[in-house]
Amino acid sequence: MRVLHVSSGNLYGGVETFLRTLALAGAKRGGGAEHAFALCFEGRIAEELRSAGAGLHLLGPAKVSRPWLVWEARRALMALLKREAFSAVVCHAAWPQALFGPVVRAAGVPLLFFQHDALTGEHWVERWARVTEPALALCNSRYTAGTLARVYPRTPWRVLHPPVPDGGAGLTASERASLRGELGASAEDVVIVHASRMQEWKGQRLLLESLGRLRQVPGWKAWFAGGAQRPEEVSYADGLAEQAARLGLSDRVRFLGQRTDVPRLLRAADVHCQPNIGPEPFGLAFVEALYAGLPVVTTALGGPLEIIDASCGVLVPPKVEALAQALRELIEDEPARLVLGRGGPARAMALSAPSAFLEALEAAVRSVVREPLS
Repeated sequence: MRVLHVSSGNLYGGVETFLRTLALAGAKRGGGAEHAFALCFEGRIAEELRSAGAGLHLLGPAKVSRPWLVWEARRALMALLKREAFSAVVCHAAWPQALFGPVVRAAGVPLLFFQHDALTGEHWVERWARVTEPALALCNSRYTAGTLARVYPRTPWRVLHPPVPDGGAGLTASERASLRGELGASAEDVVIVHASRMQEWKGQRLLLESLGRLRQVPGWKAWFAGGAQRPEEVSYADGLAEQAARLGLSDRVRFLGQRTDVPRLLRAADVHCQPNIGPEPFGLAFVEALYAGLPVVTTALGGPLEIIDASCGVLVPPKVEALAQALRELIEDEPARLVLGRGGPARAMALSAPSAFLEALEAAVRSVVREPLS
């Protein structure tokens, strides 16, 4: 079985993290399906897929504003599908589905749509994607599956929680102390970590405002990891630094920028908090935090409702006072932190073990392939 995964490749977020994990898990597993990848743009994810030893095909920098580039990328994909035999093609998100779904259908290859986001049916990309119905939709959560009918009301679907690796070995005591010291935290501090894209709905402002209510509570520090990738994200990140200064938190909050060592950051912290103000489609960062043995505090919206329960974290409404109270209780109650942290790894494995995901994905592909696969 050979499966081709199609994505854009120009940014780096949840979809790209997913693709990297899929490539690494497939290489580690050996046997089973072969997963190859087709991207439009060079960038970080292209480099990571090459490093993982995955088959990578560049289709060209397709931009809707330049139709000739779209046609060139489509021709490149058609040539690839004629040149190499693939059991199925999976388009990741609405943009590649809109641009490349018709090519896959014309080539006679089974088409699957991996739904990474909630759909409204109103965005022009989604309306364009609606033209080509996939044989099967793979939804990353029950929450996103509940929105699929806005674009594909007749398409059969399955929920496949995305694969998340366990983050590797933990830090030694000296490694943990060294990293904490480098980032301004002592051994006694309770470190709260937020690691995500610099986007307002990810809740950085809400977390800062809640931390402002805890200025008089001793013994905590906060790390914000995540780099700006678009001009609006640069402005947003600058505004967060100004907000922290205005709240009198500059000496307790560190903005770390883009990091490639998030698993290490998580293992050096004590609490994970990403209080989304809008629904998260799934939430890879929450699973990563669970693997790291951190109690998770987040808002009761979207995909995290399928990840976080009372065994491993705390769900709160997206309100400043509620979030501040939940954080204060964990800052001041070390036994409670430890109990919730111990519940995390098993919960993460049950949700997102890469080996289980690969088996489920291959079963989904087999369900739409016309010829039996040996």
